[in-house]
Amino acid sequence: MLRYLPFLLVLALWIYAFIDCINTPESQVRGLPKVVWVLIILLFGEVLIGPIAWLVAGKQRQPAAGGAGGAPAAWRRNHGAKWVAPDDNPEFLRSLREENQKDEALLKDWEADLRRREEDLRRKETGSADGGTGTGDGTSGSAGASGKDGGTGKDSKDGKTGKSGKDPEDTPPAAS
Repeated sequence: MLRYLPFLLVLALWIYAFIDCINTPESQVRGLPKVVWVLIILLFGEVLIGPIAWLVAGKQRQPAAGGAGGAPAAWRRNHGAKWVAPDDNPEFLRSLREENQKDEALLKDWEADLRRREEDLRRKETGSADGGTGTGDGTSGSAGASGKDGGTGKDSKDGKTGKSGKDPEDTPPAAS
């Protein structure tokens, strides 16, 4: 098993260099055209010359941001941008306030629309109860009382909506 390890390491480096070369923009390739670098990596990959040449000389490498290399630490302290935590960053806090105001305005619009729709529904229900038009199943508009004559909710005895002229004890309890 251990005898395959060098072969696997060479293969891994070969594949890494090939994919890195293909994904690198043409503007960051140094020395030779990108196609030539791909051919060098593929042709000389078994002996590690191609992949190592690509990693050393083929691509422009950027120094790690804020890490070692690049400008001295004293210059970075004086000229670099200082990182600020989100809860101390005034721009972030301002964006949160603006987003909160937008959300509150949207919520108020939704609530107003809901109130308007509920009011329209109440008007329709009271209009149907006053007009005497039932639902056809013996219930009347918003009153919800069952009538005897099938849909108007009116009884011939007293002419009032939803009343049958009987005492509440005479009517059987409603099934739920």
